Amino acid sequence: MEIKELPKDFKNRMRDMLGSEYDDFMNSFSENTSYSGMRINNLKANSQNAIFELLGSLEKVKWCDNGFYADKSLISGKHPYHNAGLVYFQEPSAMSVVSVLPIKENDYVLDLCAAPGGKATAAAEKLNGTGLLVANEIVDKRSKILAENIVRMGISNAIVTNETPTHLAQKFPSFFDKIIVDAPCSGEGMFRKEEKAITEWSVEHTYSCAERQKKILDDAFTMLKQGGYLVYSTCTFAPCENEGIVEYILSKYEDVKLVPIENEELCDANAKWINSDADFSYAKRIFPHKLKGEGHFLALFKKVGDDKSVTKTMPKYIKSKEYRDFEKDFLNINLPERLISFGEKIFLLPDSIDIDKIKVTLAGLFLGCAKKGRFEPSHALALALTKNDFKNTIEVSCEDAKKYFEGQVLACDKNGWTVLLYKGYPIGWGKASGGILKNHYPKHLRY
Repeated sequence: MEIKELPKDFKNRMRDMLGSEYDDFMNSFSENTSYSGMRINNLKANSQNAIFELLGSLEKVKWCDNGFYADKSLISGKHPYHNAGLVYFQEPSAMSVVSVLPIKENDYVLDLCAAPGGKATAAAEKLNGTGLLVANEIVDKRSKILAENIVRMGISNAIVTNETPTHLAQKFPSFFDKIIVDAPCSGEGMFRKEEKAITEWSVEHTYSCAERQKKILDDAFTMLKQGGYLVYSTCTFAPCENEGIVEYILSKYEDVKLVPIENEELCDANAKWINSDADFSYAKRIFPHKLKGEGHFLALFKKVGDDKSVTKTMPKYIKSKEYRDFEKDFLNINLPERLISFGEKIFLLPDSIDIDKIKVTLAGLFLGCAKKGRFEPSHALALALTKNDFKNTIEVSCEDAKKYFEGQVLACDKNGWTVLLYKGYPIGWGKASGGILKNHYPKHLRY
């Protein structure tokens, strides 16, 4: 991408902002300095060793413990490790957001603008199978992509919603311990990677984005518990969307304070860019001429004061003989009694959360379908468990794994529902009979 393609008004503003650094900033806009990265999923046992064995040593992303710079072509979406959920491709700067949010096990976490799922899946890794993750996406199609990534990464404690922030705020006041708001923005930080971001840019658009962000954040702070933390981020350089939003929050909410982000690698925000006397040095930026990543902004807030107790409404759990019979025959574990149903679909709800009257794309761990005296397990169940949780497994080669992903049948000496493993990692179900394993890899995922 040539520098001359960038909007004139954008370049003039960046010149005013950066001064002597402007030339270095503009020189960073070349294709060979754009970085790609991946997170190694720590929910999968020994995943880092497996990836390093495949790819060799990788350069670490300094602000993310399990983030690395990596060429996607080396482990594409067709590789068994990708389909088994060992990796998530994510822009390196975007990895900073969840890294600075102090998520603890058993927290209730909300990712309010979650698709396609990079930050939500990172939050799930910090929860380590405990607590609750609600990942929301207002656009229906994108919420389905989000749900697919939640499933692929083997996450069992997440609910994917397809709601407006306002409706969620009405449903869940003072409910979440930690909230992620990666706000819809003007996307200036992605100019090196996305030509569409350039063609859609205008000064007016940056200000309209800022107004939209204020409304989203107002709803987000309604849902944050006293004592809870909220991280706000964008992938833009525009001060009206970054420092301007921080000033808006601090001026509106007396019980919210900006807290330090402990990372010396990141650049300080700058109050002078919005003609403010406030100290915004706790908020951080990533500039592409200084760090190996695209443009990003992040600020961490804490809602001070004593926690207000919230009464939880218990959902109506069900009994499923079909599932429990399947569990007895084909699993080595017994899942909790938090089962709910939508028609023939059976889900394991992560916790006692009331999801009545909200649009839900994924209601926890999708176990499968109860069909007239029999149970058909879901792909999500295969990816959420480990090899020792299944009674029937077969280890397949890379070549046979690819045949499986194409929908082909394989030879098998087992009987009944069987999970295929690639180097010990579950990749999906088959049903074995008469020496043949019938393929149950989801048709919409097949090559």
